Amino acid sequence: MSTRSALIVRGGWDGHQPVEATNLFIPHLEASGFAVRVEESPAVYADAAYMATVDLIVQCNTMTTIEPAEFEGLRAAIEAGTGMAGWHGGIADSYRNNSDYLHLIGGQFACHPGKHPDERTGGQPDNYVPYTVNMAPPAATHPITEGIGDFDLVTEQYWVLSDSYIDVLATTTQKVREWDPWHRPVTSPAIWTRQWGKGRIFVATPGHNVEVLQDSNVKTIIERGMLWASR
Repeated sequence: MSTRSALIVRGGWDGHQPVEATNLFIPHLEASGFAVRVEESPAVYADAAYMATVDLIVQCNTMTTIEPAEFEGLRAAIEAGTGMAGWHGGIADSYRNNSDYLHLIGGQFACHPGKHPDERTGGQPDNYVPYTVNMAPPAATHPITEGIGDFDLVTEQYWVLSDSYIDVLATTTQKVREWDPWHRPVTSPAIWTRQWGKGRIFVATPGHNVEVLQDSNVKTIIERGMLWASR
């Protein structure tokens, strides 16, 4: 019997495969005792009575907008104890029209520097580069990352703008390449958590598409992160 309630909110840019990506994790949620409801927009956040019953929000909604009442409902639910989890642009690049949302999440996608200009062909792979996700010291004993070491990916490497109120479990460092305009390596959070009121927030920046989400390290971290964030 399901004992907890999970709400999946998905949509936005199709390149992040919001339907396929969230479908990948529904079996894990159901096996962990969640009844799962799926919505294709953040409109449900404005339903205060329903949101009070939600234990976990999993959001995969990139480059869209959120209405004031929807955001207020989301924030109120988290402050009251609803957890929130997500990956990549589905949580870190969701609602550029609302600065309070950026404040809530604690880190915002800024860019994903790509390949050498001569290697670009105009498609998504232009932004796929090899990089390492480096575990921070707290990761060794955290339930989301325990037992997972540094690992390598070839996908979008997120340069993130963040604040010091996030608890960083992993980072990634942008190298300085001959064609880049910056002059020293730049380290960004790659996996973090945040306590907001009574609620927990979990963010992983890897997860551009299903292929990346199926990486054993990425998938395990997200599965654990959702359970950690839940009420």
